[in-house]
Amino acid sequence: MANVILLAHTPNPEHTVAAAAKLCYSSSNINDLNDSLTDEKAASFVEMLSEIGHESPIEHASFTFGIEGVSRSLLAQITRHRMASFSVKSQRYVREGSFCYVTPPEIAEDPEAKKIYDEIMAEDQEKYDRLAAILKEKHIKTFLAEGKDEKTATRLAEKKAIEDARFVLPNACETQMVMTMNARSLMNFFKVRCCSRAQWEIRDVANQMLALVSEVAPNLFKNAGPSCVRGGCSEGKMSCGKPLEMREFYKELKKNG
Repeated sequence: MANVILLAHTPNPEHTVAAAAKLCYSSSNINDLNDSLTDEKAASFVEMLSEIGHESPIEHASFTFGIEGVSRSLLAQITRHRMASFSVKSQRYVREGSFCYVTPPEIAEDPEAKKIYDEIMAEDQEKYDRLAAILKEKHIKTFLAEGKDEKTATRLAEKKAIEDARFVLPNACETQMVMTMNARSLMNFFKVRCCSRAQWEIRDVANQMLALVSEVAPNLFKNAGPSCVRGGCSEGKMSCGKPLEMREFYKELKKNG
């Protein structure tokens, strides 16, 4: 299953946000922004921004996550969040030997479905390896004919072979990534991906991320989560109809980390 860690973040994120907000609402100059800015005053600034809906100052705090044990299917979803930076394990440069894969819970719970699923994954691995071997042999001959030495020809052929062989790999194939978002983008991410209507895998990742950032910036992410955490549900007739349960769940998640 997914494993998420917080690799780095803006030092004193709530103070950074508060300093930016202070510049907007006071006569302080740049050199005085942090003067007398206690934890309590920083929290007050952050709360004020949340109440009035002034979101631009929170963009000055950023958070970098390491994410592993997730599928290429999740990768396709998470990279739709454009205000983020991603570094992802490349199937073009890294050979998938005995690749790991993510199994959806509904499949894992059904023995017959799990058996079929595992068989398909094994077949994909076999086809990938066979394709890579065929292409590698072909490319070695080509590079040798071009005058490359054997070591160089083998290295170049390996890369070129797996570049095309990867097309048979499934969405279930595991990947790893490093992702950075500022706090404003995270708020939007949590609103969409913590919702009970979000796909199970990305919701799990979002919940882990929210728990992590809540530890280092509790006031900043006090109201983060699906829209029902602080107001009405935005899903209309598709609502799960459980706002009280959702609020309690995210209250505990942020408290326990």
